Amino acid sequence: MGDMIERLQHCALFAGITQQEIEALLGCLRPVRRTYPKDAVIWHEGERVQSVGLVLSGRAVILRDDFWGNRSILGESAAGDLFGESYACAPGTPLTVSVIAAEDCEVLFINIAQALTMCTHVCAFHVRLVNNLMHILAGKNLMLSRKIDHLSRRTTREKLLAYLSDQAEAQGSSSFDIPFNRQELADYLSVDRSALSQVLSCMKREGLLDFQRSHFTLFTDRSES
Repeated sequence: MGDMIERLQHCALFAGITQQEIEALLGCLRPVRRTYPKDAVIWHEGERVQSVGLVLSGRAVILRDDFWGNRSILGESAAGDLFGESYACAPGTPLTVSVIAAEDCEVLFINIAQALTMCTHVCAFHVRLVNNLMHILAGKNLMLSRKIDHLSRRTTREKLLAYLSDQAEAQGSSSFDIPFNRQELADYLSVDRSALSQVLSCMKREGLLDFQRSHFTLFTDRSES
């Protein structure tokens, strides 16, 4: 339990809450801890959930498959991130997405009703937990808005440039890692993988960027390449 509490202290949901306070919260929240191997389904589309998932280690992706099996990645959750918070806050709403373990991962499930219900003591750290959850929800909404902006671009090149530009800005550097492999990036941008690879190779030849697997460097001056 001690190692988990130490990890939770670095999660956005428990920001500003001490280890002792986290331990007290877990006594109220009664979370469930589970492990999943790579490619395991954590949640199936159509399920109804009452808990949020907090990734303790590894990585999970949130995706949707259409009738013909075409896959679109809506987002990803790395260690310390939540998933399913919108559905947990709207009990009874069936999932329109699935959650898959992108690699071996460990997840802590927290019942949202327990998190949002204040005890008679109205502890300050419980109030902070709820505030942190609201902040995370707002951040996810902004992230979704950015993705809509990426997908609204007409061509694969424009979608890719918009996404990479956002990543550079978010990480404060022209050299950065993205959370997706090539297939996941294609699924996230809703484009064909081979077309994506062709566009990347073309932009590399043009001196717009360089890349190695999931590491990218963008150039403002083509002479830098």
